[in-house]
Amino acid sequence: MAEVAGNTSGNANNGQKFFLDLGSFVGDLNIDDETASADISLEGLEEELQECKTDDVVANILSKGTTLREYAKGVEHNLRQVELDSIQDYIKESDNLVSLHDQIRDCDIILTQMETLLSGFQGEIGSISSDIKILQEKSMDMGLRLKNRKVAESKLAKFVEDIIVPPRMIDIIVDGEVNEEYMRTLEILSKKLKYSDADLMVKTSKALKDVQPELERLRQKAVSKVFDFMVQKLYALRKPKTNIQILQQSVLLKYKYILSFLKEHGKEVYLEVRAAYTDTMNKVLSAQFRAYIQALEKLQLDIATSNDLIGVETRSTGLFLRGREPLKNRSAVFALGERINILKEIDEPPLIPHIAEASSKKYPYEVLFRSLHKLLMDTTSSEYLFCDDFFGEQTMFYDIFAGTGGPFSVIDEHFGTFLLNSFDAIGLMLMIRIIHQHQLVMSRRRIPCLDSYLDKVNIALWPRFKMVFDLHLNSLRNANIRTLWEDDVHPHYVIRRYAEFTASLIHLNVEYGDGQLELNLERLRMTVDDLLVKLAQMFAKQKQQTVFLINNYDMIISVLKEAGPDGGKIQQHFEELLKNNTSIFVEELLLEHFSDLIKFVKTRGSEDPSIGTERSITIAEVEPIVKDFASRWKAAIELMHNDVITSFSNFLCGMDILRAALTQLLLYYTRLSDCIKRINSGSTLNKDLVSISSIMYEIRKYSRTF
Repeated sequence: MAEVAGNTSGNANNGQKFFLDLGSFVGDLNIDDETASADISLEGLEEELQECKTDDVVANILSKGTTLREYAKGVEHNLRQVELDSIQDYIKESDNLVSLHDQIRDCDIILTQMETLLSGFQGEIGSISSDIKILQEKSMDMGLRLKNRKVAESKLAKFVEDIIVPPRMIDIIVDGEVNEEYMRTLEILSKKLKYSDADLMVKTSKALKDVQPELERLRQKAVSKVFDFMVQKLYALRKPKTNIQILQQSVLLKYKYILSFLKEHGKEVYLEVRAAYTDTMNKVLSAQFRAYIQALEKLQLDIATSNDLIGVETRSTGLFLRGREPLKNRSAVFALGERINILKEIDEPPLIPHIAEASSKKYPYEVLFRSLHKLLMDTTSSEYLFCDDFFGEQTMFYDIFAGTGGPFSVIDEHFGTFLLNSFDAIGLMLMIRIIHQHQLVMSRRRIPCLDSYLDKVNIALWPRFKMVFDLHLNSLRNANIRTLWEDDVHPHYVIRRYAEFTASLIHLNVEYGDGQLELNLERLRMTVDDLLVKLAQMFAKQKQQTVFLINNYDMIISVLKEAGPDGGKIQQHFEELLKNNTSIFVEELLLEHFSDLIKFVKTRGSEDPSIGTERSITIAEVEPIVKDFASRWKAAIELMHNDVITSFSNFLCGMDILRAALTQLLLYYTRLSDCIKRINSGSTLNKDLVSISSIMYEIRKYSRTF
């Protein structure tokens, strides 16, 4: 055993797994006779021994060196001791066990009685459950029958209610006045009529056959009565001085259900009412617009005739030509002036003719045009919305306004006559812009009823404007130069007309950018260029020709700047021409007073006198020029100043030209002075040279900004 223990300890120290050698222990077992009997089988012993190798208890026993037999005897002894102890415990508790047994027996008796009682209850509950189930089935059946009866009662009540004709309803339909109560009764009648036609079962019911004739008679009576009522109301629209919009809004719209009733139950009568209204409004509105147009015609101010063209000579009035209007009105032919204000009054109320006539005031046609179309927009908007609301038909509007002899026809007739006799290009362009503004107004109102009409008016205006514009263009192309020419270098009246006319159209095109109009203005500009050159060539002197062109170019630019400070292609073109002709005039003016100085500077001023040549500059050559300039330069500048003041209409333009001339003179004289400094012994002329500062001082007297 010690050897085994030593081996075990050694193996444990070496970290190897511990195994027990049961063979040595088994070999020592002594098998008794009774255990060696034939009843004991050792089969499977080897396997059990192998399984016990890893058992902790067995390993513990073996480690102590105890034999299995000894250990088994110890265990048996312990079991006997425990058994004896248990018997003693039972003996001690015998009285308690007897008492417990009696209690358990009493409980069994009580539980048996309870089991019998509960079994009886269970039987009774089963019987009650069957009764409840039967009652539940009966309740469900009764509930279903009640529900069906309620549904039947509801349908029957609705059927009776929808087909019955109360005496009160008959009295109202037959004898009542057409008012709000009457219209409520019409709604009830309409529902009954619709109900009788909606369901096939209702149609075939015997109850309906009894009521149907009565309903039909009520329908006919109602249709007849409301027709007479509506005709009477429509007749009120024909009365003179009737405010149609107020009558429509405050009276007719209250009875719009009548139209719905007629649509559904009296289609033929509805069409008669519709036709009566259309015919009435067509005639009433046509008469109103015709009267308004006639009143406006008395306020018209004639601006232009076929002879009021840019290129027509003012002195060509013949015996049979009409007398001229006052200048303040005649200026409106070509100049926009205050006429532009009409575009700021687009939303103003229409003119009231009798008030305007009382003030004896006349208006250009575009003012009347705006007023007429403002009235048309307001009237059509009101009528369009009323037709949609009252009749539920937007197309009725076109039957009223576009029908034969309708308001559109009245306005077209008047407008067509005006266009044939209109030669006011500015007015025509204003009307084109007014129409555009009116289209925007109708678009903001979201009312499309005037779209086609306004497009038609716009299409009619453009060709007329083009025709009148071409008349102006041809009047310039075919102008008689000798008749137009005047021996005066100041701006020509024809060119002023052109400038005002062009500026007006440019102003009216600022927010629109119409390319076609810009192209026509360019054609007109080219024609004016040719005309100006031809008129300038009528002057004998080149200087007069240049002055004439400068005056006209400057006037054109000034007028164009009033139309738009940003300028444009046309303004830039004339600014370039003005610049070129100003340079030409400056040279001509200086040559007139300082020809020797300028010729010398241009021909000899760039030569170097210090280089000896056959034609080198000498003091003798320069001295006369210097002395001549010193003797009269102040007087010459004064003459130049007077010449500029008398030649140019625009003082500012004249001062600019004089400043340019004096600047150029200073440059010429500076070059002369530089040339003298390079001449040998040129200092001898210093006593005759005028100092640059003296010239500058003198120049400042004639130029504020120099």
